[in-house]
Amino acid sequence: MAHYPIDHSDVPIRLFKSGFLEFFTHISPVVVVIIWLPVAVAFMALEVLSGGYAARGVGYLVGGFFVGVFLWTFAEYTLHRFLFHYQPKDPKWERIFFLFHGVHHAQPQCKTRLVMPPVVSIPMAFIMYGIISLIFSILLGLPHWVFPVMSGFIVGYLFYDLTHYATHHFPMRRGIWKYLKRYHMQHHYKTPNARFGVSSPLWDVVFGTKPAD
Repeated sequence: MAHYPIDHSDVPIRLFKSGFLEFFTHISPVVVVIIWLPVAVAFMALEVLSGGYAARGVGYLVGGFFVGVFLWTFAEYTLHRFLFHYQPKDPKWERIFFLFHGVHHAQPQCKTRLVMPPVVSIPMAFIMYGIISLIFSILLGLPHWVFPVMSGFIVGYLFYDLTHYATHHFPMRRGIWKYLKRYHMQHHYKTPNARFGVSSPLWDVVFGTKPAD
């Protein structure tokens, strides 16, 4: 992704001439919670209602949930580093990647462009459901893990999106919250090609994209 001059004005950068299309580039974090929290609950509820836990115990429900959260942290890192920060050679593709993520780096404090809009998150959720189903149901032979893992994955995503919003607009002056805010601000203003983790620096440490300072 190219580096853009930072704009701190209160007027959002317009991405489309069409007002209809422009509307879908803005979203409140409240909408994200309204959409995805019920989905996360529904995935877990469907597995509980299937009755599988009666024979297997609740351990796989809890284990699957936390595996899903863990998988999200990896997805968060890889999407941010390799997709959102991808630098295409074709100027036409550069425009598309600017819509994805470049606009956020150009105007990092724009309140309505800090969480993922449904036009992006919903297709991605279907893709991830397919991948998780393939891994757990077909490759590992654990179909009963799919719904708990998806529940945890979505909760991990929610935590990421809300944490991202908070790092830009909440004080976050103590403990881990202060650390995460500083970490993400350094990504924007100091090392845009490093510190790709938002909710966790784990994979930056693993893959060497966490600077020493």
